[in-house]
Amino acid sequence: MHNQIQKTIDFVKKTLAHAEAGHDWFHIERVFKTAITINEQENGHELVVAFAALLHDIADPKFNNGDEELGPNMAASFLQSISVDEEVIAHVKQIIQHMSFKNSFDTGAFTSKEMQIVQDADRLDAIGAIGIARAFTYGGFKNRLLYDPAIPPEVHLTKESYKNTTAPTINHFYEKLLLLKDMMNTPSGKTIATERHNFMLLYLDQFYKEWEGK
Repeated sequence: MHNQIQKTIDFVKKTLAHAEAGHDWFHIERVFKTAITINEQENGHELVVAFAALLHDIADPKFNNGDEELGPNMAASFLQSISVDEEVIAHVKQIIQHMSFKNSFDTGAFTSKEMQIVQDADRLDAIGAIGIARAFTYGGFKNRLLYDPAIPPEVHLTKESYKNTTAPTINHFYEKLLLLKDMMNTPSGKTIATERHNFMLLYLDQFYKEWEGK
């Protein structure tokens, strides 16, 4: 494995040693592997894809008082410390700044083939069996209800309303997870997303049956 990538893996493992379970090293590792898999079909810049995937959650704003500059800046400082090419660093920083779901509300922002690959890999980890597990893990971390039939899902039209929601976890399926299939950028991402999306629909059917005691 490329020496700089191995150093980055070690740095991320150490930095996220005590992270919330849905945003820990294992999440990063899955996104990294998926991004490399998608890139085999898409032929993006391999180092940019690898670094962006590994560093995309190095300081998630959700766990850092909403600070959206901390992550990109930490990533850039680290890459400079291991002598990565400045052009690669600038690209990775842009990707980390712009790839999150909440930033998809900002139209006309930065994009690149490499960002689309890493974004697909990250979104794929939010859907399917692991996506369901992560949603409930985060809901538990925030002490949210599993479900409340009296609280309907909202369509979030702004970044602020999405960030500030306290809705039950089941609502998150309608407010984000079920929307991701149609937001995939790459053909490979779309194929994987379809299977995971269908699994979530089956899960929700079963959830409501059990909720009603059937």
